[in-house]
Amino acid sequence: MAIETSKNLGGVGAILLFIGCIPWTWPYGCVLALVGLILALIGFKGVADYYKESGIFNNTLYGLIAGIVGCVIAVAAVILTVLTSLTDFLYTVYPDWNGDWAALSGLTPDTSNLSLDAIVPFLTGFFVALIILWVFAIISFYFVRRSLISLSAKSGVGLFSTTGLLMLIGAVLIIALGVGLLLIWIAMLILAIAFFQIRPQQAQPATAAAAPM
Repeated sequence: MAIETSKNLGGVGAILLFIGCIPWTWPYGCVLALVGLILALIGFKGVADYYKESGIFNNTLYGLIAGIVGCVIAVAAVILTVLTSLTDFLYTVYPDWNGDWAALSGLTPDTSNLSLDAIVPFLTGFFVALIILWVFAIISFYFVRRSLISLSAKSGVGLFSTTGLLMLIGAVLIIALGVGLLLIWIAMLILAIAFFQIRPQQAQPATAAAAPM
């Protein structure tokens, strides 16, 4: 794949990710973000092949896999919490419930018995899921930063290294949602600019052959 094609795909993909992260573009923004992610991955693969540096693509892929694994584990933690705590919660809200799920529709909830103890397991599961997402976000963007540092060194575009640093800082600060997510969102735009700044490598002049004696 030509470097011009790779950099354009990567740049357009980063722009679509930037737009897709804007809340008022949802649900269409989610589709744009997914398309942008695919285009960006193709772009990373193209520049990795061009510079003959497999780590550029591999580290990006590792980061994506870490993010997906983190989301799956977090969702599993929430589902497990709900499944293990829902029955006790329903017995608290419906004191006359006999355990028959079909009978719930005919019962009137009684919130007088509802206490903080009944809600704590759900809150615990929610916070555990957030911690899992936070840890895996840091791992994910750590790999992405390694990829961008390699790409910065190979291409000579310093913005790639800046983007990787912003993403990692954003991941660390993601627990403060506003600051962390804003930094990652801005980094997407800088990533697009960095891709468009890539220039083809100049061919090295051939060394003149030594004159025969």
